Amino acid sequence: MPKADHMLAILWLLKSRKRMTAAQLAEELEIHVRTVYRCIDALCVSGVPIISEAGRSGGYRISDHFRQAPLFFDPDEQKALVHAAAFAREAGYPFGEALNKAVSKLKRYSTPEQLSVLERHESGLEVIHPPAGTSPESVLGLLEMSIAERSGVRIEYRTGYDDAVSERDVDPYGLVHWKSKWYVVGYCRLRTEVRSFRVDRIRKAAPNGAVFERPAAFSARQFLLGSLLPDYGHEDGLVSVHIAGNPQALDDLCGHWLFGHALAERSADSAHFRMDELTLYAQAPYHLLSYGGKIRILEPAGLKECLAEIAESLLEYYKT
Repeated sequence: MPKADHMLAILWLLKSRKRMTAAQLAEELEIHVRTVYRCIDALCVSGVPIISEAGRSGGYRISDHFRQAPLFFDPDEQKALVHAAAFAREAGYPFGEALNKAVSKLKRYSTPEQLSVLERHESGLEVIHPPAGTSPESVLGLLEMSIAERSGVRIEYRTGYDDAVSERDVDPYGLVHWKSKWYVVGYCRLRTEVRSFRVDRIRKAAPNGAVFERPAAFSARQFLLGSLLPDYGHEDGLVSVHIAGNPQALDDLCGHWLFGHALAERSADSAHFRMDELTLYAQAPYHLLSYGGKIRILEPAGLKECLAEIAESLLEYYKT
């Protein structure tokens, strides 16, 4: 058993039994008494207020004020942790081995009754993650460490579907998991600006020896969304889009990340959006086509014409 496990077990015993001698701890945990002394010393160094009392009725105990602290998780907290671990695993979390050890440790120090309840909650929730495009854990792990240590990386990056690969030196500022994919946001020294990179398109990554300072209050999440979403903070140049249709189809449409940010008004059978022209004609039509006859474009007329042209070109493409 690793030293950290011995320390946690000693802490748990002292908390539950109030006072124990080194010999009693060693017998309970089936370890050498010298191991107990080393673990007690390590716990004291880490800040745990363990009091040693001499004499026949002496032994080790934990200070009362520390005993009152919520040292262990209650059932709801345990359930939340195992559920969060399920989501993290399916998202391709790069430190899966450490995560599994943490969950195993949580179960190990639960009572049989607690463990039974915890396992029922754990088995009742499952997460399905698309297997395609998963990111190598080694690359994610390297990027996460580089972000924490403020150290630069050199990456080989595939820019699109044509397999063109470029080499970049990047100062990584943060990782974002969005729509089943991981993105790293950072300063690209090739382009001399902050960029986002899909991690599944990084073929190789290695430290480049550079160090950097992360901008204060920088949010990788806000940057990524800002680079994907149009700026709807002003009304100039925005086009009104009115769509009617099946209420459930409209619910799905309004929940889409692109349309949800542009929603201006919603009724039971119609929705009003305000979008810029580039988004309206370059991105929106391809998503709208997936609803078929469940929705109907009321305005603008140009959007209806655009949908018809795309559908016609697809028809001609598959005919030939």
